[in-house]
Amino acid sequence: MMKLLLLAATLLLSNAQAIEEGFTAIFNGKDLTGWDAKSGWWQVVDGALTAESTQEKPCAKCNYLIWKGGRPGDFELRAEFRLSAHANSGIQLRSEVRPDWDTYGYQADMTGDGKLAGFIYHHKFGLCAARGTRVTLAADGKKDVQAFGDAKELLKGYKQEDWNTYRVVCRGPEIALYLNDVLMCQITDLSPKARRDGLIALQMHPGPPMKIQFRNLRIKELK
Repeated sequence: MMKLLLLAATLLLSNAQAIEEGFTAIFNGKDLTGWDAKSGWWQVVDGALTAESTQEKPCAKCNYLIWKGGRPGDFELRAEFRLSAHANSGIQLRSEVRPDWDTYGYQADMTGDGKLAGFIYHHKFGLCAARGTRVTLAADGKKDVQAFGDAKELLKGYKQEDWNTYRVVCRGPEIALYLNDVLMCQITDLSPKARRDGLIALQMHPGPPMKIQFRNLRIKELK
């Protein structure tokens, strides 16, 4: 029995290593090394990047924890996140930096209640890809939306106030977003000014008191 258990453990480890092959951690689990944060907002708590607002310390304006490791173009990003019930956050992708730790660009959106989990947002276009849709932004500005799944059904795997995973795949004009390994939405941006690379950042959102956490962030460049 012991040999069988050891063999099973070895196989599980082998599979995990195979899945993660080519990925590089972008958070060390200890401190903010490699990240640029607005003073007083982001810290590491229990191995997770954490931002929290309270009644005594409200967040009046968005600020972002910005990864300083590069401006990736074609890549896959994997991360775990946990949000309090009233939290609103997101992961910026192929984005531009703005003053005062602000950003501009695409975002893998998320909220604590799950309503915006699995959506893709953009500062220019708003909520441009809803859960359960494939969206194409044509060169002439026209938007085509094709549904592939039911938004409520796709959300059933979301765990409120617990850890969930995002997997974002950016390749060429396409961005695909997976929640807990299930495809949520996909966008193909063929507009003339669409960015093909840019910064990665984590959002602290204004609003009611909230707590936002991220951990186990890793990235893989796609050839």
